[in-house]
Amino acid sequence: MKYLALLFANFRRHRLRTTLTILSIAVAFLLFGYLGAIRNAFSMGIEFAGADRLVVRHKVSIIQLLPVSYESDIEAIPGVAEAMHQTWFGGIYQEPKNFFAQIPVKPEELFTIYPEFVVSAEQKEAWSRIRTGAIIGRKTAEKYGFGIGDKIPIHSPIWPSKGGGTWEFDVVGIYDGAEKGTDTTQMFFRHDYFDENREYGEGQVGWYVIKVADPDRADAIAKQVDDLFANSPAETKTETEGAFVKAWADQVGNIGAIVTAILTAVFFTILLVAGNTMAQAVRERTRELGVMKAVGFTGAQVVAFVLGESLLIALIGGGIGLTLAKLLTAAGDPTGGALPIFYLPDRTLVLGVAFVFLLGIVAGLIPALQAMRLDTVEALRRE
Repeated sequence: MKYLALLFANFRRHRLRTTLTILSIAVAFLLFGYLGAIRNAFSMGIEFAGADRLVVRHKVSIIQLLPVSYESDIEAIPGVAEAMHQTWFGGIYQEPKNFFAQIPVKPEELFTIYPEFVVSAEQKEAWSRIRTGAIIGRKTAEKYGFGIGDKIPIHSPIWPSKGGGTWEFDVVGIYDGAEKGTDTTQMFFRHDYFDENREYGEGQVGWYVIKVADPDRADAIAKQVDDLFANSPAETKTETEGAFVKAWADQVGNIGAIVTAILTAVFFTILLVAGNTMAQAVRERTRELGVMKAVGFTGAQVVAFVLGESLLIALIGGGIGLTLAKLLTAAGDPTGGALPIFYLPDRTLVLGVAFVFLLGIVAGLIPALQAMRLDTVEALRRE
């Protein structure tokens, strides 16, 4: 207890300097947490991509289409439990700013391949009956006030309808995510309704998602799929779902490298600030440290005292910053839809706590060693 009393007594000596140091550390870790949430959002759920799912796309480009007939060929490959096709609809609800993903699928296949999408049995049954039916993720439903039974007009500049008008869908279900990182911003509707009413492209789809029986055989199955369609008019590239999602995310740049560069600059700056503060505090208390040694404090105890002060400053500042980051990111997507998966992951929070301790130790280590090496007599002579 006497050590803590001494530490807090030193805090009160230069309150403004201590407060500013703590605030600078708090800002650094607030930025760390927020950038961690942004990095997680731009990964678009790579962490939660299914290990047992593969994505088959056109070999040349992700935007080129594949024949719908590929599904039966893929399902005939040993080790493939299920396959389904998806297509990017790219529709707009009322205004261009009201954007969310809409994807035509086969209802009976969606929940087999994506068990993390949770919806009631009654809503599934309604979707199988209603041709214009659609299920919508909870976040999007809450954002736009969609409810069961609502009719939603969607205009797609990519896929105009045969009549030239706006597509209309009936909300028959709202799905939730079984896990925190599940994307609940999408809308799924029936492919048969889409295929019969689009102006062109009938019989073609965007990509396939494969569920494999044994994730350990995923690479071998991916090769079999690509070999099957080699030298065809529409050759394929098959990859894990995580790699496919990462390819989408990388279209806006290497967010991971950008965030890492920013964090490196921030922490280097904060380390210099905290280290300078601790070095100055030791210089100002040279005589006091000499007295401590004279009354029986060992070199190790002096080191622990100086390091303890550095760690305490880092813990207070880092704790404030990480807590604020957790609270702010808990509010969800700050962009209104551009970052649907926006939260501070637990792994980033744990890493932040580790960085807090590392900052406290590194910033206080050199001043602590200087204090340990002080000559008691020389220190007592200083004014």
